[in-house]
Amino acid sequence: MTSAPAAGADRHQAPRIRPTSLFLQGHGPMLRGLLAAVLVLLASCGKEDPARVQPGRARGASEHLVSVVTVTRATLSTTHERPGSLRYRRLVRVFNQEEGRITELGLFEGDRVKKGQLLVALDDALLQAERDKARATLAQTRLDLERLEDLRGRRAVSESEVSLARTALRVAEADVRVLETRLGFTRIQAPFAGVVVERLAEPGDFVSKNTQLLTLADPQSLIAEVYASELILPQLRVGDPAKLRIDALGDQAFEARILRIHPRLEESSRQGIVELTLAPIPAGARAGQFVRATLRTAGVARLLVPFRALRRDREGEFVWLMDEEDKAVRRSVRSGLQIGEDIEIRDGVEPGDRVVTRGFLGLSQGKSVKIPNQPEIGG
Repeated sequence: MTSAPAAGADRHQAPRIRPTSLFLQGHGPMLRGLLAAVLVLLASCGKEDPARVQPGRARGASEHLVSVVTVTRATLSTTHERPGSLRYRRLVRVFNQEEGRITELGLFEGDRVKKGQLLVALDDALLQAERDKARATLAQTRLDLERLEDLRGRRAVSESEVSLARTALRVAEADVRVLETRLGFTRIQAPFAGVVVERLAEPGDFVSKNTQLLTLADPQSLIAEVYASELILPQLRVGDPAKLRIDALGDQAFEARILRIHPRLEESSRQGIVELTLAPIPAGARAGQFVRATLRTAGVARLLVPFRALRRDREGEFVWLMDEEDKAVRRSVRSGLQIGEDIEIRDGVEPGDRVVTRGFLGLSQGKSVKIPNQPEIGG
């Protein structure tokens, strides 16, 4: 018995063709050209253009490119803007030297007074009574002394009694002077022409001795007080000109001069106080206003290097030098003022030293370095 053929056995068995093979057969030339272009591009990327080598990248195993500047000494005068405030140089706090009730106090903040004008009056009735009593005692002691001197001429009293009477007279005269002085303290007058900036009592108040009643300021004593760094204070002198801008009065710069430089520095900030006087004092200037002072220092010889040449790490500040054998040398330094894009080096370098400004990546002590064909000019 013959079995039936399997399903599909009589179909034509065609060879299988992969889609990739068909694609390559149809696009072979194009792919080969693309592959050649990629290989050329990769080969060109592997080559380095000598003109594009940056300082710090080695062309050879022992070559490290850097840029340097030669340190020179230059005499420079610098300007510095410092903040501060206006304040009264002459400011008097008015206290009473006698206790009592205030009978007169007609001044308020902002009132102007003349020198010698009455500021405060205290009740003086009790002191006047005591003064009158002292005057009467004085008159009596004078009569007693005259009587005893007359009796001494007749040898009716001793010399010691006359001496005692004279002493009593001097005591009585002193008592009168004390009470007259105390009466003067009940009327407090302005010690100078000024303006009232504080009123701390009212008429009718009973005040004990040494109570502050008023504060009086001299408007012509208005000065600017600014803080300056210890680095620039040695280059400032009393009488040096300065410019002063008061924020409340706009951008106008007023002429000023250094009046005084305080000898003590703040320990936390290492700054000292510089007082500036204005002549004339501008209208609208008031104590407490914010100011900006522009100070110009005297010309000082300084060693300057570009700020980017100064490096810092845990050991402190340092720069890289290029020695005579073209090797890198690390040098610890102490910096000073920053002037524009440069910084002052106060210790650690000398004129003529070559300081590295670029090419720090991979730089190490004793490594051979080389300056590019176009070395940096600056300093």
